[in-house]
Formats: sequence, C-alpha cells, structure tokens
Amino acid sequence: MPVNRSRALVLAAAGSLFLGACSGAGDTDGAAAGATATPVSGGSLTYAVDTEPVSFDIHASPQDITGAIQRNVFDSLVHQDSKGEFHPWLATKWSASKDLKTYTFHLRDDVKFTDGTAFDAEAVKINFDRIVNKSTKSQYASSLLGPYTGTTVVDARTVEVHFSAPVASFLQAASTPYLGFYSPAAIKKYGSKLSAGGAADVGTGPFEFTSYTKGQSVTLTRNPAYKWAPSTAAHTGPAYLDKLTIRFLSQDATRVGALTSGQVQVADPIPPADVKTVKANSQLQVLTTDAPGANYALVLNTTQKPLDDIRVRRAVLRGIDIDTAVKSVYFGVYKRAWGPISPTTPYYDKALENTWTYDPTLAAKSLDEAGWTGRDSDGYRTKNGKRLSIEWPLMPQEYIREQRDTLGQAIQADLKKLGIEIKRPRLDIGTYIAKVYGGQEGIADYSWARFDPDVLRLYFNSSSDPREGGQNATFYKDADLDKWTDQAQTTLDKNTRQDLYAKTQQRAIDLALEVPLYVRTAVVGVASDVHGLKTDPNTWANFYDTWIGK
Repeated sequence: MPVNRSRALVLAAAGSLFLGACSGAGDTDGAAAGATATPVSGGSLTYAVDTEPVSFDIHASPQDITGAIQRNVFDSLVHQDSKGEFHPWLATKWSASKDLKTYTFHLRDDVKFTDGTAFDAEAVKINFDRIVNKSTKSQYASSLLGPYTGTTVVDARTVEVHFSAPVASFLQAASTPYLGFYSPAAIKKYGSKLSAGGAADVGTGPFEFTSYTKGQSVTLTRNPAYKWAPSTAAHTGPAYLDKLTIRFLSQDATRVGALTSGQVQVADPIPPADVKTVKANSQLQVLTTDAPGANYALVLNTTQKPLDDIRVRRAVLRGIDIDTAVKSVYFGVYKRAWGPISPTTPYYDKALENTWTYDPTLAAKSLDEAGWTGRDSDGYRTKNGKRLSIEWPLMPQEYIREQRDTLGQAIQADLKKLGIEIKRPRLDIGTYIAKVYGGQEGIADYSWARFDPDVLRLYFNSSSDPREGGQNATFYKDADLDKWTDQAQTTLDKNTRQDLYAKTQQRAIDLALEVPLYVRTAVVGVASDVHGLKTDPNTWANFYDTWIGK
C-alpha cells in the first residue's frame, strides 16, 4: 500500500522524532539490585523523555516516541527477544506458508481490551485493515505490512494474514507496537480522534492510558486484569507499578537536572557529554543499549556529479577520520560504524570491521585517478577548471539531534584537507524534502532503526526509490543488490539469509554507496531505587517488570 514516506524519511534523518520500528540490543537489566531483591507492587514512577508525540495513533504515527509510550498500552501477536527469536504473546502459535505469502496465527482465548471487550481474530482483521486504509494516513505501520492483501477470519481464535509477495520480515513487524491492536469498539467510537490518546487509547497492554496534558505529560495506570505477558517477562500478572508518568523535557540540561534532583526516576536520553557525571552519582545508574538497524551514515547520491564516479565516492569513504570525529563529539559513548547496519542487528557482518580505515593517502590517489589533479586558490581540487564540490544540506535546527551538525563540521574539515569542498546550506523542511528525496542533492544523512536486516533492502534495492516512497537515497541500481535483498525476503533459512545479507553489506561498502559513521546508542539514566527496568529490542524502556524499592 502507498504511504507518505518522505516525511518518515525526514524524521529518520533528523532522528529527533523517528527512530524507526525496532532497535536495540534488547532485554538488558538496568538495575543491579533488581537481580536479587524481591519485587514490590505499588508506587509511582516518573519517566522524562526529550520528545512529545505529534500523534498518539500507533497506526498512523512514524514517531519513535509514540512507539515507546504505546508499547506499555498495546501488545503484539508475538514477542521478539534480544537474539531475534520469536515467542508467543497474543498468539499462542503461528505458521507461515511455504511461499511466505500467508501467516496463520492461533490466538489466546483469555485476552480482553481495557474496555472489557474480547480480543479475537476479528479484532486483528479490523486493525490491519485500518492500517492500510488511506484514511488512516499511516506513515510507518502500513510499510510494515508491505504487500498486504487482506486478513481472513478462520474462526474466533484463528486468523490468516495474506500478502501478494513473500514477506520473511513479517514476524518482526508483527512484534512491534505499530502493528498493535485497538479495541474495535474504540476504533468505531473515536475514529481519527485516536491520535489524541487518553480515553481513546484502548489496548490490551499492562497499562491504561489515563490522561494527557499537552506540552507536559502523559499518565498511564496499571491494568489490574493483565495476565498475558510473553514468557520472556520476569513475572506474570499485572505490572508492579500503580502509575507511570511520562514527562516531556526537551532540554538536555532540564532533563538531566530533573534526574539528579530526584524529580524523575528515569531520564531518556542522557547526552554523551553528561554520561560521566551521571555515572559518578552513587544514586544513579546508566543503562546503555546499542540500537540495531541502519547506522547513522552519509548516503551518497550516485546520480549526482561528482559522486557518480566510484573513485570520488571511495575517496570520501576513506578520507574521513571517523574514529577521531566520533570519539571527540560523543565522548566515547557512541561506537564508530563499519557497515550499513549495527552489530545488534540480526545477520550483521562482523567481517567488515577494520577493513576500510582512514587512509587520506589512498583517498588522494583515488581522486588523482579520477582526474581531480588541479588546485584552485582556496586549495580545493579542480578538473577542467571546475571545483570538486559536493552539497550536503542541513535541515532546520529543530530537526537535528545528537550533535550531528557538529560531527558534520569535522567531516567538512577532513574532506577539505583532501581538496573536496562540502557545502552545507540550511534548507527549510519543505525544500529539504523536495531536493534530498527528489535526488537533487549529493549527500543525505540519516539512520533507520529496526531490529531486522530488511533495512538493507530499504536502503539499497533499486525499487526503494525515495521519489516513489522508498528509502534508497543512493539512487543506485545494482542487479546483485536487488537480487540478494529480494531473495532474503523469500526465505526463513538462517544460513541463506546470513549469506545474502553479508554479501549485501559488503557490496554496499565496495561500491562506496554510503559512509557509515556511528552506531546509535540509547543512553538512559536510572535512579538506584528503580529495579527490573529493561530495554526491549526497540531500545525502549520496558516498565512491565519495573518496581520501586522501599
């Protein structure tokens, strides 16, 4: 189904609103004392985040913060653990047809929405059909359903989900809150008002969405009837916490100050510059989780001169001192990247590590071979009297996070030493969308987090054209990359997928289609009396097993 991907791509590039569908190393205990102490029910916890959702509609919104909040309210058909394995949740078991075009799920018979209505096969159909309905204006969930053709209700506890093409990544998609389930009664009653949250937000999760104060906070309260957590959870039955308050504190200093003063018990994120200070506080802990999916990278548009020449792209790849830049900007908290996807992503190819280190001599030789041998009065390389110049635009400041503009300055300086001019005009968001995803700029920069290697298809398959709603801003057409990423969607065989995805990662670097920069890292500050806090495969804080020490 067609979706508005341009905005989702901008949010991915900015990172300030969108982290994607799934990320994280997953299921990591964030409180040492929680491993041995006895859990206690009751109490309230306040969680500070840096972003307020534009919409709470889990089917429509592409925002990471929407998924992070709504994970507490919405359950999924299956649960994915930190190793990428799937476990029963709302579905007790499932199977896929040989051609991976039909998935059959057998559902639990004891699940109820918080409005008291039963969760059943008809609810699955109503929700999936709503996602792909154009009136929902889904900006992400519909892409997770991909070539969806419909859902068949076999009986109250059995449902078949159909696709027009193989979708090996569907179980992973079905594990995310974006494919979670509203009460059909709520969908009928509230319709487009589901974006408002509050009373309209009726799911089956361990918490109920009680209230929302715009610009300030969300309040979630315990669902006392909850008893269908996945088997990977640390306990069964209702959540321990009575109430979970989520405060919107966009300023780093304010958020960190609220944590250190005890006004909030969990703060996300902690800026790299403040990690050392927070760690030094005996009343606090830091929970760090590497996000899977596509690393933050420079995506090189191969249709724009001079990046249409592989020798110039390779010079850019080898001419940036990534280790030094990432370490200095992020104080060693973030790791430099070696490939298109992060080490916590299934089928990551470790063999790429240390294979393309900083080598300005090699980069200079590559530019010489490409004919850029002259120099102008400013020291930039020239060929036939034309300067070697590449445009890499900046978005408005409000869309920039993680000091990516500062990192960009270091990259500009390194490439200037080689004689490459990097221009960074600041564009309004509309112009940025039109030019970058219309293929008119030399470089785009973004990450795309998802706990599935299918992001490689989104990045490098030629059918994923940004001008038609895709994410391949390299605009490169390569028969092997198309074949390998398409074939990976037709099989669940792990060895086959490992081979196909490893070849894809290697070829992307060999062709210098992008310059991987750093692995996105979730850094959460936690008070010492908070126990059982975990991050799930989205790097989102999971509050179901969380409790407050007395």
